[in-house]
Amino acid sequence: MSSFFKYFSDLFKGVKSLLKGMAVTNRYFFSPGEIVTEQYPENRNKMKMYDRFKGEVIMIHNEHNQHHCTGCGICETSCPNGSIEIISKRIDLPDGKKERVIDKHIYHLGMCTFCGLCVKNCPSHALAFGQRFEHAVYDRTKLNKILNHPGSSIIKDIEE
Repeated sequence: MSSFFKYFSDLFKGVKSLLKGMAVTNRYFFSPGEIVTEQYPENRNKMKMYDRFKGEVIMIHNEHNQHHCTGCGICETSCPNGSIEIISKRIDLPDGKKERVIDKHIYHLGMCTFCGLCVKNCPSHALAFGQRFEHAVYDRTKLNKILNHPGSSIIKDIEE
């Protein structure tokens, strides 16, 4: 007898959920001033993405073309699928000490799952999400970017 009540209880919950969804649809359908559908290809120039949108990962540069990345590698280790590579080198300072500096911060956009772990775990807050979302290319290698050189965003030759 309990399966009989469970069946009708589930049926009632399903109908209630359907009516609730249809109420939302009817509210948008009959309100003339509220447009919720974006006409994407036509309004490409005036389209604004929301602040919480997770686009491609970018490295923030100031007006002097400097960034805050220290090359610590935390973003590389926190990435679940290895879409970030950091190539660092050591330079000699004038006082005789050696310092590690970032040579290339490589971002493989085609492998990225946009999970946000790299942006969240960056201790120097050097990474952020960009607003760009159109990445359709015929050559997959064009999705590889060097983030610490903002002028050259596409990798020409990684092994330089």
